[in-house]
Amino acid sequence: MLTAARWDQAGVEDVARFVAWLRALRQAAVSGAGAVQQTGPVDSAAMARQPSPDPRDPRDPRGLRSDAPLLDGWLSFTARAEAGELTPMSVPGHKQRQDLTGAVVAGDAPLYGGVDSIKHADVPLADAEARAAALWGADWCRFSVAGSTHGNQALALAVGGDGREIVVTRILHRSVLLGLVLAGLRPVWVRPELDEQTGLPAAVAVSTVRAALREHPDACGVFLGDPSYVGTTGDLAGHAAAAHEAGVPLLVDQAWAAHFGFHPALPAHAIQAGADALVTSAHKALPAYTQGAIVLARTERLPAARLNRAFEATHTTSPAGSIAASIDAARALLARDGHELCERLLRCVAGAKKQLAQVPGVAVLDGPGVEPTKLVVLLAGTGAHGYAIEADLVAAGMPLESADRDTVIPIVTIADDEDRVAAFLDVLVASVEQNRGAPRTPKVAASWTVVPQTVLSPREAFFADNEIVPASAAAGRISAELIAPYPPGVPVLAPGELITAEAIDSLREVKADGGRIAYAADPSLETFQVIAD
Repeated sequence: MLTAARWDQAGVEDVARFVAWLRALRQAAVSGAGAVQQTGPVDSAAMARQPSPDPRDPRDPRGLRSDAPLLDGWLSFTARAEAGELTPMSVPGHKQRQDLTGAVVAGDAPLYGGVDSIKHADVPLADAEARAAALWGADWCRFSVAGSTHGNQALALAVGGDGREIVVTRILHRSVLLGLVLAGLRPVWVRPELDEQTGLPAAVAVSTVRAALREHPDACGVFLGDPSYVGTTGDLAGHAAAAHEAGVPLLVDQAWAAHFGFHPALPAHAIQAGADALVTSAHKALPAYTQGAIVLARTERLPAARLNRAFEATHTTSPAGSIAASIDAARALLARDGHELCERLLRCVAGAKKQLAQVPGVAVLDGPGVEPTKLVVLLAGTGAHGYAIEADLVAAGMPLESADRDTVIPIVTIADDEDRVAAFLDVLVASVEQNRGAPRTPKVAASWTVVPQTVLSPREAFFADNEIVPASAAAGRISAELIAPYPPGVPVLAPGELITAEAIDSLREVKADGGRIAYAADPSLETFQVIAD
């Protein structure tokens, strides 16, 4: 700290140089292309970005920044950081230095105080979200840096609470179940149809949802996952009509379908189909940072004020500007080049399915009710074990999204091209040939067949006293935990449900086959957490 005595000694010339230096810094903050950390009171309007620098920035190869305000701010901030022009006196603690923890922090910029000033960042954020709302035809949009997990929980909080019932698909992502805990909602489970030939789930029938709404007239909404984890799709327009006839909104977890609706050969996205809200992961189907998600809604049945409160309730107050900017960039890319990129994606997956169909014993999930860009490879006819295939692909630098005994699921996106897919297919087919065995009948995963017996609401079970019991004493008790075999990560047991011997046996089979038992307090399955007597 510079004391008054030292100021007296500094002399007039030193003071003049200091003032000139300070004015130059402030002028750079106003006239520079990027946001900087404020060192004193600065008018928010003055902090608004000026015209961007050279649009041929190699870090923005498609020139998206002119239609992506958050990307523009991120590019400006990180360019100044890389040039050594910033001395931030705010978080994050790495201060844009890479000589401490290394390159792992490269590109990290906070939304507030990085992408734009702390007092002004809400302006480009609102601009970016409004552009996304317009692109998807929604009234309301928010960008989440906590994935579709956060988006699903926000919608659960927005639709109701206080013990009300909600119609929910049983093959839900765990985040929906935890959203029910947060909101205090009671699930009315609806199950999908099952394909007997493949053992995989199809969609939930509209008639099933209609029946549930008739039997539970006080339900506050319908919450479905479409497409499913394996790419099967249902009649969302029919579900929307059923929900609206009952006077309730339809919410859809479309985490795997951010590209839907942007090519005539793809299914309509949920908003186009008449749903009231959707959650989608920009990081799954689009080229965005991990954890980037978009929540979109129509506000006729879901008030914007309630949506905003629900979104903010569990979102971070320190959003990563890099993630938000990547969502904005992915949206701009989809708006400008989506049709072309989806065309290539469709072509790549169609070609892959055609090639795989020529491999003896291999089948692919295809046809009506299956989204055309999902590549689900069925192995039962080859006798090869999916885990062995997965190991070969990982060793070749091609990790999969999912594998079990009878199925492998690579994720092909708009970032892939013919050469990448061809290289993957070469390794996949070679591995199948190397690991062939006797053909077998596909086994239906417990996640798709579970018939839950709900004793307590998820929230009641979550907050109830619990105890640990050996597996031999668990059957007949009420589960205090969520247990999901992975793949596919869909719960077999959820808080408040009766533990059955069948559920325990199915989990043990997954573990014995090499699968992961996710979210269990004891993944060995030697003990279970149950509600205390």
